[in-house]
Amino acid sequence: MCGIAGLANWGSREVLARMTNVQAHRGPDDFGLWERRFPDGAYMGLGSRRLAILDLSADGHMPMCNEDGTLWITYNGEIYNFAELRHELESKGHRFRSRTDTEVILHLYEQEGAECVRRLKGMFAFCICDLRSGSPQLFLARDHFGVKPLYYIHRGAKLAIASEAKALLQLPDVAAEIDLESLHQYLTFLWVPEPKTMFREIYKLPAGHCATFRDGELKLQQYWDLTFPLAETSRAESESGWNGRRVEELGELFRHAVQQQMVSDVPVGAFLSAGLDSSSIVAMMRRATNQTVRTYTITFPRKYRVGENALDNPEVPARLARHLGCENQQIVVEPDVADLLPRLTWHMDEPVADPALIAAYVVCREARKQSTVLLSGVGGDELFAGYRKHVAHCWSQAYRRLPAVLRNAIASSAEALPSFRSTPMKGGVRLAKKMARSASLEPRESFIRNCTYLDAEQKQSLYADWLRDQLCNSDPANRHYAAFETVRDADFLNQMLYLDTKIFMVSLNLNYNDKMSMASSVEVRVPFLDRELAEFAAWNIPPALKLKGFFRPMTKHIFREAMRDELPAEVLHQPKAGFAAPVDYWLAHDLRELVDDLLSETSITKRGLFRPQQVRCFIEEHRRGTEDWSMQIWQFLTLEHWMRAFIDSSAQKTAGTLFNLAEAATA
Repeated sequence: MCGIAGLANWGSREVLARMTNVQAHRGPDDFGLWERRFPDGAYMGLGSRRLAILDLSADGHMPMCNEDGTLWITYNGEIYNFAELRHELESKGHRFRSRTDTEVILHLYEQEGAECVRRLKGMFAFCICDLRSGSPQLFLARDHFGVKPLYYIHRGAKLAIASEAKALLQLPDVAAEIDLESLHQYLTFLWVPEPKTMFREIYKLPAGHCATFRDGELKLQQYWDLTFPLAETSRAESESGWNGRRVEELGELFRHAVQQQMVSDVPVGAFLSAGLDSSSIVAMMRRATNQTVRTYTITFPRKYRVGENALDNPEVPARLARHLGCENQQIVVEPDVADLLPRLTWHMDEPVADPALIAAYVVCREARKQSTVLLSGVGGDELFAGYRKHVAHCWSQAYRRLPAVLRNAIASSAEALPSFRSTPMKGGVRLAKKMARSASLEPRESFIRNCTYLDAEQKQSLYADWLRDQLCNSDPANRHYAAFETVRDADFLNQMLYLDTKIFMVSLNLNYNDKMSMASSVEVRVPFLDRELAEFAAWNIPPALKLKGFFRPMTKHIFREAMRDELPAEVLHQPKAGFAAPVDYWLAHDLRELVDDLLSETSITKRGLFRPQQVRCFIEEHRRGTEDWSMQIWQFLTLEHWMRAFIDSSAQKTAGTLFNLAEAATA
């Protein structure tokens, strides 16, 4: 796992070193630069910070070249089928100097060119400089689901790429400027949908895409997408068609994915919550090895968990670990969240207003003392329909059949409910209010509304006049509508799963899992996003077996069946609990003064983006308990920290202040 950087006709060795150095946390084990200037004035350079996972020797040094030095690669990720690919390439005459998957990618590209990405199973982002023809070219690629990030800036004949956006801000003529349309999306969803970022000019190479850069032209190409059968086809197969053999096949695919991702030359552990996904991974790990499986469970002191039904009960994973014979470390944390917020905002690059990233960082930081690699359950909800919004869709179908007068009465009653903060009812009330606002809408609009935290009317009242005028024709959900159109002929549940996979998961869950794990120099792997497993789930499992039932739908039904002999009933029937953090408690106690400072009238007025009185209204209504605006206030806090870290000062200055990073040698 690494931090990578690359330049074409831009910058210098010194700039490349700064870009690489600012990502030092991603790769503390090794540092490397390669550059070449050409007779026509063209320039190419690659940089790497390496976290050694496979072949810990110096043979894994990057940037790495082939035998004759005509191909150079910088690479971030893990290829799980590298051994099979290596054997095939050796049979064709290729010779290897290391035991790394990096060298396998290089030789596979040498053999097959851009088509090599279709052969890779794993998570990856890489850049290859190809010098074999008269005009040098860069080849970029990002894995199928976007587990690993790849940012870029393209200006005419110039291109710069990196694992993190802050590295691109080391370019002398690139300023950190806010993209207003992205701000509009951030305030809608808590994050910015890819491929855009909150920085003007900085983009992400989309998941499942590769690109070539030659003679100043950047060409992007999609090499893979998750697809689904037609709605009529997917509904035709009943549960009776899913006999024991098919359920066993699903379980075997999952077991193989977990086993394959345990390959490592450093210690491997796993997250373990009370949920089905992480528990299933740990059960498969235990089957795959005779060694002790280390698991890590994060929990907060009891005072934080009052009324927070999204926080896992730590006793469930403790009992499961004993049942499976695993070693379980419970990480009880009471972080100084006021101190962590600016640091983690810097690590995230982009403002992401999900407080779960704090929990992700803390568990990775503590696990790093024993394990360099952790397996995570990210992706299970997207493959098998595990979110409340999927259940809400079932309920909305029934709700829309009610007479309008009854729907209006229900909606009015739900809106009149207090927030019930600090009680177990809080989550249910929040869901009821969301459903009251969305359930009468047609399915696509209802789904998007359920993903929304500030609606159009609320943003209109929030924005300063100039910003409201600037964004009047901007639709923050344009990426969602485009994704719906891509799978318009699939069953609607599969349409929702496609959007969750292509937008929600990659822009939020995978994004913060990568950044928070890399902040602690930990590699996180995601077995559910094995390509064969995902394609099997998409094409072979009927929607009615992913979400089974109507009045009380069972999420991830068929996957539960596949795990029935592996897990105790307590886990199989455990209610959905998010990987969350006690944001409500923090806002009321630890962060109260910080909220009043960073979101004061003076501070908001200085920014010129929002109406100070409207921001204050959110804060006061939340404190009185009339509305639950915890996530919206967290949005404003995160945004202000981000602007202070990136807009008000250079990323390098911020890095030096927070982490005292030394400049890399430029000789």
